[in-house]
Amino acid sequence: MAHRSTAIAILAFTGTVFAQTGPTHVFCSNGMRAVIEELRPQCERTVGHAMEFKFGSTTDLVNKINSGAPFDLAILTTDAIDRLGQSGKVAILTRADIARCGVGVGIRAGSAKPDIRTPEAMKAALLKAKAVTYAEDGASRTFVENMEQTFGIADQMKAKTVLTHGSGAANQQVLAGKADMVLTLGSEILPVPGMQLIGPLPSSVQGYVNFAAAASAQTEKAAAAKAIIEFLKSSAAAPVYKAKGMEAR
Repeated sequence: MAHRSTAIAILAFTGTVFAQTGPTHVFCSNGMRAVIEELRPQCERTVGHAMEFKFGSTTDLVNKINSGAPFDLAILTTDAIDRLGQSGKVAILTRADIARCGVGVGIRAGSAKPDIRTPEAMKAALLKAKAVTYAEDGASRTFVENMEQTFGIADQMKAKTVLTHGSGAANQQVLAGKADMVLTLGSEILPVPGMQLIGPLPSSVQGYVNFAAAASAQTEKAAAAKAIIEFLKSSAAAPVYKAKGMEAR
């Protein structure tokens, strides 16, 4: 019955949006990229036309929105969507929680796999690493640095931390052998060829980044944006979140 209800809801939306021309423009955080790329064909069938995606860090995409860049739908961290709602950039009544993801540890596939199962093991792995990397503008940075503070090794880690712009660049540091491990959302590690997600941070130091979606307050494709949000919340989309290391909300 759930799948039937979802299909009925989607059909109700598509009856409105098929008449619209031009692609639906979506700004999407890198943390949601793997899920959205997998679901893109279904999303396009839902709205009946092509979609254009701009992926990037939430920080970069919010800056674009605040600078006046046009978009129809934003899929960003919950905090960012809420701030955009307060400033009138997105239609807050369309806002919906989408998913959450915890911080993971990634290494180059085939390299020695460190033990990160307990706080003590995670601390030892960090201290043993010649270099670690994560995005300076990433939503998970706070959780990584809080973990280092909790372990009492923040000062020691500064000297061997490679900060990058975006998680993609951080993964490349590991692939190039310039860092032993990347610390970023698990969903940003899993889809990268040559990278291996070896696990999440231990539960006592784990943190979760929440994602939400909302239509632009200025869009002429509000029906399409709402249809996509509805699909992303549907039971049909839920298995993809799990496969990409996320939890549907």
